[in-house]
Amino acid sequence: MGNAIKVEHVYKEYRLGAIGGGTLKGDLQSWWARVRRQEDPNLRIDETDSRHRKNERFLALKDVSFTAKEGEAIGIIGHNGAGKSTMLKLISRVTAPTAGTISYNGRIASMLEVGTGFHPEMTGRENIYMNGAILGMTKAEISRKLDEIIEFAEMRQFIDTPVKRYSSGMYVKLAFAVAAHLDSEIMIMDEVLAVGDAKFQQKCLGKMGDAAHNQGRTVLYVSHNMSTIRQLCSRCIVLSHGEKVFDGGVEDAIAMYLGLAEQFKPVRQFDTQKRKGYFGEYLRIDEVEFLDTKDGKILNELSFRVHFHCGKDVDNVCARAEIMASENYTIGTAPSGVLMEHLYKGESYSCVLHLKVPDLMPGRFNVTLLFYYENEFKNTTTLDRVENAVIFEVSEAKITRWVTRDRGYIKLPDLELSEFQKNGD
Repeated sequence: MGNAIKVEHVYKEYRLGAIGGGTLKGDLQSWWARVRRQEDPNLRIDETDSRHRKNERFLALKDVSFTAKEGEAIGIIGHNGAGKSTMLKLISRVTAPTAGTISYNGRIASMLEVGTGFHPEMTGRENIYMNGAILGMTKAEISRKLDEIIEFAEMRQFIDTPVKRYSSGMYVKLAFAVAAHLDSEIMIMDEVLAVGDAKFQQKCLGKMGDAAHNQGRTVLYVSHNMSTIRQLCSRCIVLSHGEKVFDGGVEDAIAMYLGLAEQFKPVRQFDTQKRKGYFGEYLRIDEVEFLDTKDGKILNELSFRVHFHCGKDVDNVCARAEIMASENYTIGTAPSGVLMEHLYKGESYSCVLHLKVPDLMPGRFNVTLLFYYENEFKNTTTLDRVENAVIFEVSEAKITRWVTRDRGYIKLPDLELSEFQKNGD
């Protein structure tokens, strides 16, 4: 398996601010003022700095290197402005790197923006031909695949309607269908599924997954949706402020992107952490200590010691632990019932809590911990709540063939067979 894409020590620098004054006369006035070391007469009123802002430079990418092999599906994630789209534009040759080299083998099908290359006055059918030509397809190739493209985009009813009347979702369906059916060795997709409905997103992910895993095509995919990154990609690159900070497994990359990697500690302090609303006034969690772990990895149960103090007298204190996936949605909750009947103002306490972990798939998870008060009518009031109280990792599963994240986070009990019989006897 050879390298489909090779990026070596790539830099991309941009010049900030407007380029030129808009007219030849204005540009000559600005140039003459600089020659005489006088203030620029075309400087905006709010630009008090005489050193014109046109000279400011911005490094969008700094010494980025990586390779992508044939048949790999690679996710590129990072915060807004991290350099993800810039990287894809460089590989697609929309723009050139300031320094460094990018090489690739084969034809590229790229979709960097919704409806790239579409003309609003032309119909969907006409735009298929034009967009296909932009992507490098011949007219005969487009005609041969036209029905397949229209069928995939689910646009047969509107294919002869000018695309200026399309919704953004219809735009992305048609544009993706054209790019996906190009006989290319490399597919580059930048947030193309953000405006698509859930059904079409799964259809597109299936198409990209088939292209990578069954057709041997290389896929570069940028998204802020970690579920789709998990579903499609086998490897992930994290960019931060133009620099590559991680290149490796998907789960570790997502943990770094979400900030969990820095918090993966056996002891976590919460005594100075700000709380929302009234949380922490009656009872405040100061510290959570992760117990009985081996290199931070557990399998079926975790224990942790909680240190807390009381700001006011409080009775009937309960606890609740919520296991969260790394996208911070709850996949399981464990309540305690009443743990402590009487706690007194000004006193500090500690307790050890044991949490049975279900048969989770390998990956990184976190626990949100709550202490709450329960009255005689079983109504509850939250006393304190800390997110990411415990970060833990499931390092292996009991069943080795249960490996894909699309089967869920929790392994349910095996199906049982009963009343088996042969019909017709």
